[in-house]
Amino acid sequence: QVQLVESGGGLVQAGGSLRLSCAASGGTFSGYTMAWFRQAPGKEREFVVYISRFDFTTSYADSVKGRFTISKDNTKNAVYLQMNSLKPEDTAVYFCAASTRTSVRSINYAYWGQGTQVTVSS
Repeated sequence: QVQLVESGGGLVQAGGSLRLSCAASGGTFSGYTMAWFRQAPGKEREFVVYISRFDFTTSYADSVKGRFTISKDNTKNAVYLQMNSLKPEDTAVYFCAASTRTSVRSINYAYWGQGTQVTVSS
């Protein structure tokens, strides 16, 4: 059983940056693909990015490519999301998720954090 706790969300102006963190406990962290998803009000949860468990391969949603960067530190049991050039449409609750599969589909992720709110003002 893996427990995930996100932090680092907040309010930022358009064009600004935030760094989200996700701390994991209770499992073998290196054995999980880690991902970030987000959910805006009234919308479905959507994939943002993952970093694979074996070779750290990454995959980004087109909407965040070139602006967001995911990183994983197996020594600290943590995954990070650096978000630059933020836009109002990035406003959402951001969730950290863990899976033994490498996937962009939320249904394949068994473990989820509680989410952290990111609000980008125009």
